[in-house]
Amino acid sequence: MKRKPFRVAAFRSLAAVAVLSAGWQAQAQDTKSPYPVMASVDQYLMDRTAEIALARSAAPDSISRDAEVMVLTRHGFEIAEKGKNQFVCMVERSWSAGTDDPGFWNPRIRGPICFNPAGARYNIPITIKRTEAVLATQSKTEMAKAVDAAFEKKEIPALEPGAMCFMMSKQQYLSDEGGHHWHPHLMFFVQGTEAAAWGVGFEGSPVLGFESPVDRYTLFLVPIAKWSDGTMAHTDGN
Repeated sequence: MKRKPFRVAAFRSLAAVAVLSAGWQAQAQDTKSPYPVMASVDQYLMDRTAEIALARSAAPDSISRDAEVMVLTRHGFEIAEKGKNQFVCMVERSWSAGTDDPGFWNPRIRGPICFNPAGARYNIPITIKRTEAVLATQSKTEMAKAVDAAFEKKEIPALEPGAMCFMMSKQQYLSDEGGHHWHPHLMFFVQGTEAAAWGVGFEGSPVLGFESPVDRYTLFLVPIAKWSDGTMAHTDGN
């Protein structure tokens, strides 16, 4: 069966399988998007209790129940519940996607994601910087510049070996296209590695991936069979 196209919102959720380098010319492409500009902030916000539950659904309960949880506010992401195991769960919004993605401003996107400790130490500062810049400027270009400046100022730590995350929520909404739940999957973050080194692009390979210049890593995605609640995922992604 041919696999459906996948767009991650986790952003680097939250999250779209698109190369971020096109972000510098995204303004010219905005007119072609169903979401050409940022919606009102209210449309991206959630009920706090519901957001915490959705964030924890990104990983099996054995991991997420002791994880730190962050939620989106009008001023950016903040810690809603302290954790015990150094994992961090959150719900990424559309601006975690590539800046050339047509859904970059889609207020419906919800990408529950749970980072392991190494993944959190690298990705949470990027997510916070992306979100602060977007809420302040509503500009893709300024967001990309803010992330680049954070790297240059060493505000974002080096990416450690073993950085990964879970995206196993049955409630994820990653695209307006059919099969917006896609598949439960794991994601791995690696620097200085070509996607082909992990088997990306080879016939029959289950590994998907792309290189992200803005976030300065190669992201690998591996679909898995079950959602975080233990139920089987269907082949159509629902």
